Amino acid sequence: MIKHLLSINQLSREDVNRILDTAESFREVGTRVIKKVPALRGRTVVNLFFENSTRTRISFELAAKRLSADVINFSTGGSSVAKGESLKDTALTLQAMGADAIVIRHASSGAPYTLSRWVPASVLNAGDGTHEHPTQALLDLFTIREHFEHFDGLRTAIVGDVRHSRVARSLSLAMTKMGGEVTLVGPPTLIPPEAPGWGVRVSHDLDALLPSLDVCYVLRVQRERQRQQFFPSVREYSRLYGLTRARVDRLPEPALIMHPGPMNRGVEIASDVADLPRAVITDQVTNGIAVRMSLLYLMLGGDGTRVAGAPEVRVASRAPSGPAVEVLEGAQAILPETEAVPAEVPGA
Repeated sequence: MIKHLLSINQLSREDVNRILDTAESFREVGTRVIKKVPALRGRTVVNLFFENSTRTRISFELAAKRLSADVINFSTGGSSVAKGESLKDTALTLQAMGADAIVIRHASSGAPYTLSRWVPASVLNAGDGTHEHPTQALLDLFTIREHFEHFDGLRTAIVGDVRHSRVARSLSLAMTKMGGEVTLVGPPTLIPPEAPGWGVRVSHDLDALLPSLDVCYVLRVQRERQRQQFFPSVREYSRLYGLTRARVDRLPEPALIMHPGPMNRGVEIASDVADLPRAVITDQVTNGIAVRMSLLYLMLGGDGTRVAGAPEVRVASRAPSGPAVEVLEGAQAILPETEAVPAEVPGA
């Protein structure tokens, strides 16, 4: 497994399948009474967030805690960053405290890559500027895979503020890597000129695409990142590109409605549409925990090698009903080359 996750481009199709398969098994942990396994006991994960976040930060925190890792949540408010401390010095300080993985969200594109050159800890990109958000793309793939047998030929429309969306770039790259067809939809001012280089199509007519879609992925209008007016008014934008109930009725019956959150109800998506059964927005949040558990596990020792100093584990063979690993009390579970995860922990 890779040491750092900075971009979807780092992952092969086989890597993506392995992450999703492992996440599928880890999702079972979230259904238990005691939602914890000792897979990363003794490891330290730092959430280094220089931008506001609810879903991503809490998702990473829950993922690490369910793996029994120690978690440090860092925010710029009340820290030395407010006194002028640089990113490098902050990172080196955290490294000196024994961080094994640093999850970073930063307003500057490329910040996770720069950080990975300064510290030996694994770096996971939780969103950098308008560049990428790879873990969001992976949890989106996981959610889509729950409803479709494969990605080949799946038609996805990513609708809205593509110019300022790191999610749009990562999901476009991920879906095309897995064999899907992606069309970016929005006003010309919100589609970046380099978008065709992502292997996608571009359209400005949402209504014409709706009847042929398998996934309608709606983006938030990121007004906080816009330094100029990219469309006449919110009302005009909503009329042309908002996902209303009338537009949903034009989608094929099995088509999914997705949104990375947070939603602007009544702008890019109507409030009643967001609550439809085919809107799998809350499923995306749930799946985000399992996917991030999978990534932390594989990157911090679950690649088939035993962490130095960790007790041995007994790995059970794959049963017809699914993967299973028998974990010794107090041990750190390590996946074999075939996808498997900790099953019931003794005493849990």
